[in-house]
Amino acid sequence: MTALKNDRFLRALLKQPVDVTPVWMMRQAGRYLPEYRASRAKAGDFMSLCMNPAFACEVTMQPLDRYPQLDAAILFSDILTIPDAMGQGLYFETGEGPRFKKVISTMADIEALPIPDPHKDLGYVMDAVSTIRRELNGRVPLIGFAGSPWTLATYMVEGGSSKDYRKTKTMLYDNPQALHLLLDKLAQTVTSYLNGQIMAGAQAVQIFDSWGGSLSAAAYQEFSLAYMRKIVSGLIREHEGRKVPVILFTKNGGLWLESIADAGADALGLDWTCDIGSARDRVGSKVALQGNMDPTVLYAKPEAIRTEVGRILASYGKGSGHVFNLGHGITPDVDPEHAGAFLSAVHELSAQYHE
Repeated sequence: MTALKNDRFLRALLKQPVDVTPVWMMRQAGRYLPEYRASRAKAGDFMSLCMNPAFACEVTMQPLDRYPQLDAAILFSDILTIPDAMGQGLYFETGEGPRFKKVISTMADIEALPIPDPHKDLGYVMDAVSTIRRELNGRVPLIGFAGSPWTLATYMVEGGSSKDYRKTKTMLYDNPQALHLLLDKLAQTVTSYLNGQIMAGAQAVQIFDSWGGSLSAAAYQEFSLAYMRKIVSGLIREHEGRKVPVILFTKNGGLWLESIADAGADALGLDWTCDIGSARDRVGSKVALQGNMDPTVLYAKPEAIRTEVGRILASYGKGSGHVFNLGHGITPDVDPEHAGAFLSAVHELSAQYHE
């Protein structure tokens, strides 16, 4: 494989020295970019983009071509490819988000779920990873990803998105054995899926625990973090002669940073409700930190964006171990010029913290 021309993202995740703070954006390939919307129209729909390696590569590269400041590429895919490969029948309703033809509600439903083979049942994702890696040609590292077992389980039990996770939480309290079986199957699947991505060329991986913050403190430990810890312990941590860093991101998980930092990952993603300086004081000796600007700041004027970038950099302070990102995904109505101003500000303002 081609040597990396820019490895500051990987170095920062391992708390090694860097010249400037590296930056990328969750959902950096997405609807805020007119070129993405054109590709999606050409593909026909969202899943056709995901399941065609050429299209997945095309949209993964679009933000990198527009923003040379980006220090990483992230695979264009969706966390719900796993439930789909388990036979749940993923589809998207206009204006309603993801839905499933089959919904999990009983122990029998869970016992019948297969554990997919990443190369056979999710081969299009592996093909996309290897295609993107070739196209990158060492430009920046490629991030692979998956949803956490708890987050995937909520979609499978609710049948789609949910505001209160009522069905999943009812199962958690009324039938915890069933939910544990589902989470265990998902943990096995996520582990093999991420390892498949690593073998195909992903140079770092992130686990998105989007809905872990909806749980009580005790339930989070038992039904979310325990399974992410299991995944981390089963991941390939070195490939192509280099460490493969692992990032855990629990939205609204700021109360539990110490526990998350003990899960074995190299870095924690922070949402915007955390102060990054306080987070560094709490766990920064153990892990790198990724984040954490409120995505809605990108609706503000470039001068205001720059001020907020400066504030977050100052809060983190001097030294490596920080990957700048948004506290969640970039939203569809953001002006691409504002995203560019954000990325430029990170590099320009962070050099002073790495002297």
